[in-house]
Amino acid sequence: MTSEQANKLQNQAGFIAALDQSGGSTPKALMLYGVGEDAYSNEEEMYAAVHAMRTRIITSPSFGGERILAAILFEKTMDSQIDGKPTAQFLWENKQVVPILKVDKGLASEEDGVQIMNPMPELDALLSKANAAGIFGTKMRSVIKLASASGIKSVVDQQFEVGCQIMAAGLVPIIEPEVDIHSAEKAEAEAILRDNLLAQLDSLSADQKVMLKLTLPEEDNFYAACVAHQNVMRVVALSGGYSREEANGRLSRNNGMVASFSRALSEGLSFQQSAEEFDATLDSSIASICAASAT
Repeated sequence: MTSEQANKLQNQAGFIAALDQSGGSTPKALMLYGVGEDAYSNEEEMYAAVHAMRTRIITSPSFGGERILAAILFEKTMDSQIDGKPTAQFLWENKQVVPILKVDKGLASEEDGVQIMNPMPELDALLSKANAAGIFGTKMRSVIKLASASGIKSVVDQQFEVGCQIMAAGLVPIIEPEVDIHSAEKAEAEAILRDNLLAQLDSLSADQKVMLKLTLPEEDNFYAACVAHQNVMRVVALSGGYSREEANGRLSRNNGMVASFSRALSEGLSFQQSAEEFDATLDSSIASICAASAT
């Protein structure tokens, strides 16, 4: 982590590109990109295909640090190279994009209206590896499906417990308690979530900084107190299954939040496009997400 990277993430206009689809979501991401399951015959070939997709995005002239603050990587992407350089090093040195690592090991089964994160017994080793690779921060995701006070508290408690472990290793955690956009209790769940987030933020010491990655709320500017909190470096929004158009519309009405989109970023990109078509589509996508993040 460098002060230059921290300043960029805290103060520069732009957004975070989420390029961290992992095992379960990789086939779907490839399918949307126009690469069917018949294009690879095993897991190794599948990951090679998705790395090629991410490499094409990252090396595109449309993708750079003027508009993109950071990129969230899957561990295999961190371990891979782009143009002969480790991915994290390439992102910062060639693109001035801050590298962030997804560290969670997926979700536990739903219980009490939520899915907490699976145990991460090897997290310390992964954080050491991330530091050695020049990673700035981390991201980890839980999911909230119902307005369960006890369930939501367990999600936030776990996120901050692991977040403190990450901060102790010198990295900045992105805490992501996603509220399912299809939940019939979405607004109620968001109210419980906000109270729990603020309570945990208030318990941090002055030098402990986190980022929050949150579902776009039902009420505009609902997370304004989180955006303004002294311990929060940035509040970013996940697209959560909304189309890019709807995600951008919601985001533009939430002042101070910036995007951290995955599927909404790559929407419209395909393997079959020429370099010119691909770069133009990506440029248009980045421009629209940037504009929505600038409010």
